[in-house]
Amino acid sequence: MHDATAAALRVAYGDGVISADHLRLGVLDIGSNTVHLAVMDVAPGARPVPFGGERTVVRLMRYLQPDGSISDAGVDALLSAVEHSVAQARAAGVDELMPMATSALREAANGPEVLAAVGNLTGVPVQVLAGTEEARLTFLAARRWHGWGAGRILVLDIGGGSLEIACGVDEEPDLVHSVQLGAGRTTMDFLHDDPPTGDQLKGLKQHVRDVLAPVVAEFAACPPPDHVVATSKTFRSLARLSGMLVDAVGPDERWRMRRSQLADWVPRLARLDPDGRAMLPGITPERTYQIVGGAVVAVETMKALGVDEVEICPWALREGAILRRIDRL
Repeated sequence: MHDATAAALRVAYGDGVISADHLRLGVLDIGSNTVHLAVMDVAPGARPVPFGGERTVVRLMRYLQPDGSISDAGVDALLSAVEHSVAQARAAGVDELMPMATSALREAANGPEVLAAVGNLTGVPVQVLAGTEEARLTFLAARRWHGWGAGRILVLDIGGGSLEIACGVDEEPDLVHSVQLGAGRTTMDFLHDDPPTGDQLKGLKQHVRDVLAPVVAEFAACPPPDHVVATSKTFRSLARLSGMLVDAVGPDERWRMRRSQLADWVPRLARLDPDGRAMLPGITPERTYQIVGGAVVAVETMKALGVDEVEICPWALREGAILRRIDRL
């Protein structure tokens, strides 16, 4: 490790000092809803320690054009958010920046051009994750968080553009699927009014069932899970709204959510306007426009897979990427 990096690493780390075998990593997650920077101090064999972070709401899905490209305004908003995050990463003294893009850029008609512009700002190539790789990294994060004692786990992750499902008993899942049922995408495609009409809700529910039918058939062939885990912001928001806190060791809040609890909230959420939803517990302003779509996807997915209750995992894609990087140290 070069002298400048070693010097930069000599900062406070818990009760001691970071040594040269530690790194300060920055994961820049360019998603469908936000550009999210997570900075963590890491070392082989140690739990990642959060150092800081930055999140900018972009909502790329609203900038999609009929031809599937991201509009100029959307590109400008994205690049501005990335530039800000890169500056924050430098200010935090990161030794390695790991930019990655998910469904919105992966599937945009002008995605390659936008990714090239993003790469010019980050100074390192952007890793474009396939949906199945998103699912694998999220599964790894959930497995490490819950430990081997959780047994076989089923992991559900609703993003802005896609829904990831993975199951397995090891750190590499046995089966993964990624389908275009993200909260932002389904809202744009089906819930054209806000509040949505009853017919729009019925149309979305049927669409989710149709898309999930072949996926569910594959997961039905797997052994039943011992533990069902849900990750990422949509599920966390919904659990704070309709779930329950559970006692746990450590400072982190632990939430569980029953499908029946969430299903009871869907029609109430759908009757409220965005401002009304933003006043509810757990529903942040940037999520209020797509939380109804996310709730419908969550309920229908749990129903299709025969899941009555999920436990919310605070780790997801970004933590999975960092854990994968630690394994290579």
